[in-house]
Amino acid sequence: MTLVKFNNGLKSNAHPFFNDVFDSLLNDSFIGDKLVSRVPAVNIAENENEFHIELAVPGLKKEDFKINLDKNILTIAAEKKAEDTAETKKYTKREYSYSSFVRSFTLPDSVDHSKIEADYADGILKLTVAKREEAKFQTREIAVK
Repeated sequence: MTLVKFNNGLKSNAHPFFNDVFDSLLNDSFIGDKLVSRVPAVNIAENENEFHIELAVPGLKKEDFKINLDKNILTIAAEKKAEDTAETKKYTKREYSYSSFVRSFTLPDSVDHSKIEADYADGILKLTVAKREEAKFQTREIAVK
């Protein structure tokens, strides 16, 4: 299958420079990434004793995070406080301006709500959510009758 650009029969009489500028603005990977990724990437893993939730959130401090538990909804929010300082640099392109995000996760009934811990190091927020004792997998051999 071949993809063909379709211009709807329209011809642009504008100077080619303008087409290049608009193409670079509209196809800029920063703009595309900015529109797509408003929340940090997350990894969720499970073992027999607990769940592990990891969020990639570089450039923040421990104080920037708010982690709340409301019934079975675990909400992780962060807001980076912007510092208003007089800048002497004139930027041609400024890409990092991270303001805030909120991610929510519905926890299963097997979670022990009193045993949730969070740690932030090297740009990764790690949450450990323990399982209740009765929810842990118990292995045993079953005899055939």
